[in-house]
Amino acid sequence: MPEQSAVEIAHPPQALLKAVNPMLNLALRSPLGSAMKDFMVVSFKGRKTGRQFSVPVSAHKIDGDLYVLLNAGWKYNFKDGAPAEVRYAGKTIKMQGQLVTDPATVAQLAVRAATSYGAKKAQRSMGMKFRGDVIPTVEQFTTAANKFGVAAIRLKPA
Repeated sequence: MPEQSAVEIAHPPQALLKAVNPMLNLALRSPLGSAMKDFMVVSFKGRKTGRQFSVPVSAHKIDGDLYVLLNAGWKYNFKDGAPAEVRYAGKTIKMQGQLVTDPATVAQLAVRAATSYGAKKAQRSMGMKFRGDVIPTVEQFTTAANKFGVAAIRLKPA
């Protein structure tokens, strides 16, 4: 039996996300949103279609910047940098998003985020499962970034 990876992707089922995301999106846009600092809504235009998207995601604050850690396909909308409107902590801010795909850089960000949360909260916030409920090393996160296409979007005020 092959050994389990130190990091696995562990998103909630798609049906649950479809039900919860609209409610989370609404809550983050309400007065309640100022207290919900673990989440944000990132609104942006598709780079090919020009269609508007608003996606509720976990918010990761690292060195004063907001990050999204993800393996979802919509990350490529930020490949060459793109404007976004971010609803976070009860405020809407115009920001510039930049896709970070270098696995070593993504791994450093993931370790820093996970360490700041602790293993249990990190797994929920990052949509990942850690073998042994222990925060993975940079090398283990690098392997996961390569294997699962994990990237980061850095969001800075525009």
